[in-house]
Amino acid sequence: MHRTIGMLSAASAFFGVALGALGAHALKNAVEGLADAADRLRWWETGARYHLVHALALGLTAIVAHHVPTRGPRVAAGLFLAGIVVFSGSLYVMGVTGVRGLGALTPFGGLAQLGGWLTLAWSMRQLPHAQR
Repeated sequence: MHRTIGMLSAASAFFGVALGALGAHALKNAVEGLADAADRLRWWETGARYHLVHALALGLTAIVAHHVPTRGPRVAAGLFLAGIVVFSGSLYVMGVTGVRGLGALTPFGGLAQLGGWLTLAWSMRQLPHAQR
């Protein structure tokens, strides 16, 4: 399973970089002149930043999963993925459409990300102690 989580980490990071670049260039040009352009670009940037951070969190989770044979790392990975989709996804859609109502979904993605971090921390308790 840690291989799958590692591959998800790399794929998520790829898409985080690609979407960040898309926002910096294509979205910027598309929303130029709109009254809410600054908001849209800020939403997109926040989504991309959290996307990339949690892609790296998936990579850390893959490493922990290699050493901890319980469900914890898999649960953490699922929460991180859900957080990326809901948190960053809602901000990406808001950036493109300007529909502010989607912001009601964003905190649920943030809660999933927080849950991922707590679950990962809990799972790390089971890492073997270093030998001296």
